[in-house]
Parts: sequence; C-alpha cells; structure tokens
Amino acid sequence: METEVKQTQETKVLERKKNSERRRQTRNARQKRESKQEILKLEFKKEPLKIIPLGGLLEIGKNMTIFEYDGEIIIIDCGLAFPEDDMLGIDLVIPDITYLEKNKDKIKGMIITHGHEDHIGAIPYFLKQIDVPIYATRLTVGLIQNKLEEHKLLRKTRLKTVAQGQTITLGKFRIEFIRSSHSIPDAVILGIHTPVGTIIHTGDFKVDYTPIDGERMDFGRLAELGNKGVLALMSDSTNSERKGYTMSERTVGEVFDRLFVNCTKRIVVATFASNVHRVQQIVNAAVENNRKIAICGRSMMNMIETAKELGYIDVPDNIFIDIDMINNYTDEQLVIITTGSQGETMSALTRMAAGEHKKVEITPNDLVIISATPIPGNEKLVSKVIDDLMKIGAEVVYSSLADVHVSGHACQEEQKLMLALTKPKYFIPIHGEYRQLIAHSEIAKKVGVDSKNIFMMTNGRILELTDNSARLTGTVPFGRIMVDGLGVGDVGNIVLRDRQHLSQDGLIIVVLTMNSKTGEVVSGPDVISRGFVYVRESENLMDDVKRVVREEIEKCEEKHITDWLTIKTNLKDNLRDYVYQKTKRNPMILPIIMEV
Repeated sequence: METEVKQTQETKVLERKKNSERRRQTRNARQKRESKQEILKLEFKKEPLKIIPLGGLLEIGKNMTIFEYDGEIIIIDCGLAFPEDDMLGIDLVIPDITYLEKNKDKIKGMIITHGHEDHIGAIPYFLKQIDVPIYATRLTVGLIQNKLEEHKLLRKTRLKTVAQGQTITLGKFRIEFIRSSHSIPDAVILGIHTPVGTIIHTGDFKVDYTPIDGERMDFGRLAELGNKGVLALMSDSTNSERKGYTMSERTVGEVFDRLFVNCTKRIVVATFASNVHRVQQIVNAAVENNRKIAICGRSMMNMIETAKELGYIDVPDNIFIDIDMINNYTDEQLVIITTGSQGETMSALTRMAAGEHKKVEITPNDLVIISATPIPGNEKLVSKVIDDLMKIGAEVVYSSLADVHVSGHACQEEQKLMLALTKPKYFIPIHGEYRQLIAHSEIAKKVGVDSKNIFMMTNGRILELTDNSARLTGTVPFGRIMVDGLGVGDVGNIVLRDRQHLSQDGLIIVVLTMNSKTGEVVSGPDVISRGFVYVRESENLMDDVKRVVREEIEKCEEKHITDWLTIKTNLKDNLRDYVYQKTKRNPMILPIIMEV
C-alpha cells in the first residue's frame, strides 16, 4: 500500500514537471513569435505617401501635383494659367518647380490626364529645366507634340503613349489610366496604386451617358476599386457650386441642327479649339446642310489637323476648304469655325468684330454662334465682341440665348456619384478656387465622408498619408512664375508694381547734366512727361517742375552734397511732394543725371 502511494506521488511530481516544461516551451514560442512579428513590423514599416500640389488649388488653372514615396516622385499634369487683370503685359503663368529641380533625380515620370492648356501648357517650360519621360493618351501626346515643336524640344523629349485601361509601373507606383468623360477626347482618371493604398485622381471630368464618341466613363472599374478600398479621392471641384447634372455634349449638336437648318446666312461658329467633340458636331451639321467649312485661327487649325490625323474627328473628303477660298462660295454654302470665343484681344473673332481681319469681313448676312460661356474675368471682353458684331448688323447667338455650350466639368450630382463609386477613406477637393473647394467638401460630407477625413489643401502644402492616418505637415516652395515674351520668371512683383504705377499715374523724367568736379548744372533740367500730362497744355506746370529741380540742386550745393545717389533721392522726394500737392497725382519720377 505504501509503495502504491509513493508511486502515485512520484507520478504527480513528474506530471507537474512536464506541465511546467510545456508552459515554459509555450511561453518561449510565444515570445519568439512576438519578437519575429516586431522584427517584421520594423522591416516592413511603410513610409508615408506625400501629396504636394504645386498649382490648381485656390485658383483656376496651373494644375500640377507631386506624389512622393520613399525617395521616388511622379508628377500629375503640368498646366498653365492665364494672367489676371493686374498682371500687366504678362502672357502666361506657370507653376514654380523649385522643389522638383532640387529633387530631379527622384522623378520617375510625368503623367498627363488630358490635353487642355491648364494641364499641358507648362510642359515646354518644365522640360527646359528638367528632362523626364511623359506618359499620356494618344490625342494628348499629339497635342503635346505640337507644343514641343513650337519650342524646338520634340526631339529631346521622351513621350510615351498609353491607352485607356492600361497600367504602367514607375518605381513603387502603379498608375492605371481609367477612361473618363470631359470636353476633350482621351481624358483619363488616374488610379495611383502605392504601397500605402490606392489614390484616385479624377483630373477634369463630367458624367456624360451619351458622349459623341460613344466612349463612356469606366464606371465599373471605379466601382471595383471602390469595393477593394480607395485610400483617398482627389476630385475636380470646378462646378461644385452648381446643382444637378451637366448636360450631355450631344444636346449642343441638337441646337446646332436647329440653327443650321433652312438658314440662308453664312454661319460663323466660335468655340474652344480643344473641344474636338464640339467641332465634330459642327462638321455633322455642316455636312447635313451641304455647307463647306473654313478654319480660322492657328490653334484651331492645329487642333483639327491633329484630331483628323489621329482619327478623333470623322470628316468626309473635301468638306474643309482654305480660308482664302471663301469668296468662291455663297453665304448659304459656308461655315467658318474660328477661335476667339473668350474675346481675346488678338483672336480671329475679335478682329472680325473690329473689322480688322484680313480674310473674313462680317456682314449683316452672317449668323455668329459663340459656342462657349465666358471664363470668369472675360465677361467684358466677350460682351464687347458681341456688341461690335451686332453693330455691324450680324445675328449673334450666345449662351444666354440658346444652349450652344455645355460645361466639361461635373456638377454636384455627378460629384456625388464619383464619391459613391469610389468610397474613399480620405477626400481632397482639387481644381478650384476656395469657395468651390469648400462647396465640394460639403458635398463629400453629405455622401458620408467624415469631416475629419476631408483635407482642404493649398499649393505647396504637404499631405502625408499612410494606410491608417493622414496629416498636413510642412510646405515646399510654390508660387507663380510669369512668362513675358521670351522671359520666364524675370518679371516679378516689383516689375508688376512699377507697371501698375506707370499705367495709373504716368511718368516724369528729369534730365540734367552736371560737372563731375564742381557739381554745377551744365545743362537742363529738361522734363519729359509720359502718361501724366500733355506737356503743351501744361507748360506752366512743367516750368514749375524745372524750378523745383533747380531749387533742390542749389540746396544740395549749399549743403555740399556731392553724392549723386543722394541728389537723385532728394530730387525724387521733393518733386513727388510738389507734384502731388499741385495735381493730387503720384506719377513715377525718374531723375537722370549725366556727368561731364
């Protein structure tokens, strides 16, 4: 009996030891597993994705966005903006690419969403500083080629044609070109696949269920990406203040058909050169009514030629005639397609309205259709062109009278559809002024995006994204580089301020010759006025100005002031005070002292 008890106790001790050993082994295995997981976490810890807009926010145009991940950069679009009213003499405005110049070795490529100027216009200026490959769809590549030929850059540039639906890999980025709808063919939405998640960049878009070319937006792919998980949506905000839907481009064709049928007048249609679908509908209406078409305006000719070569316009043989041949046809046999729908100063339509066009003279037997709405800031220019055309006696049809234009941008209901399809975790409104970005963010809230996950970006601001976080961090250099003639960036705020000063108040130039040794006035002062007063009608004022100059020179002599810079400064200050006292004007005063 004692032996059995003893054996039982020994068995229990052995069991306890075995259990203890098993627990120890289990604990060690768990610790090893946790240690491995920590090591894996450290090894695969992901860098944040940086999104940095350089243009297109709080403004219209100049669209450009940087995506940076783990030392690699891709660029989306490279557009220009047109000068504002206070940018006197400026031709174009392009983004500041200082940050990209400092990091050019990181750039893997540039991707273009479509061929409008506010998305491709700055490419030649960019390529003069940084050489990168450019990826775009076929028509967009054709339009970029035209620009590069003008700048003699085509041979040096690596242009890569990508089809809608295709995916390319640039370093750690995979970029998917998703078919979109806009007012120009071959527009794409970009699915940017990164190690932290998928970003959808819409570019400019609208939802058109009946597009002219039959190529509808790829809603299925957008929904598929949305179901898999979209980290962030960057969406076009241009029309975010407009309720409802944007009308289909096809509705404009119906209006053209009504205007063309039974019309005995010559028809002149002004529209955006880039609106290939609009041109196609003008061609269709002309063919239906047995009219020949003449093209007026260099940009229009280039666009139509490129679209014809690439098969984006379906044109019967011999429908187009040279503008020099229009006098060989009667009015009811002709359509003229022209540029100038925005009332641009040197455009073809503006010159026609002013009677200054060399080849087209507007008459009372003309029907002029302005198939565009004025871009904000151009209203007065367009109104003047309409007034001038009507004074000649022409019949003018414009957007206030008929639906001869539809927007290429999504209105609120279409923006909601984009949000509903993609179901983004984070939302970034782009392409718009502040009020438009705010309106778009409100739309996103209605669709269910958390307000904490909506980011109102500004140009130059860095947004860092991971798969579970987003935060605004620092900034990079950004701004507006102004192009004036062949000069790029050599006109800044100081020059613009001087131009504004000259335009508002004019200029007084004071010229005198002084003895370099004695400081005595040898000749002068002579006073020249430009844009201030007409000298012949203000001789007394000019005599007073000369007297003030002499008195100031005498004061300098009495005080033994011989430093010419000081003399000029004193002359300028005293003359400014005197002129303002007499005229309440503040002209720019420029003293010129020559020494003998």
